[in-house]
Amino acid sequence: MATVRVVLDTKVLVSAFRSREGVAFRLVSLIREGRFEICVSVPLVLEYEDVLLRATSLDQDDVLSVLRFLCAVAHQQKIFYLWRPSLPDPKDDMVLELAVASRARYVVTYNGKDFAAAERFGIQVITPKAFLDVIGD
Repeated sequence: MATVRVVLDTKVLVSAFRSREGVAFRLVSLIREGRFEICVSVPLVLEYEDVLLRATSLDQDDVLSVLRFLCAVAHQQKIFYLWRPSLPDPKDDMVLELAVASRARYVVTYNGKDFAAAERFGIQVITPKAFLDVIGD
């Protein structure tokens, strides 16, 4: 079976680094196991960096280590076609465009209602808990 591709919304990544107790932390800790593949783009990695620095206790070196790891294990996707505007928030559009371009099956987010247009592209919007259920964890 092919590895399932997903795009992690920024809030999921931030949640993982705010608490080691939550579902997001469990999901992020499974990335290295290869049971699913995350997808990143340059704009999303820059967004991850900005928000991790502002919204967590990680310092610059820690954030860069996290980003290096994510980029090393992720499917790195260039975006050649913009589907904007599809969603109310341009940053959510960036996540959706990555999901479409990388042929991800899921966008993993806590804000499913913000990604209502994803169905039109055949992408399922799912919470971290529901995604853990999908991969049998």
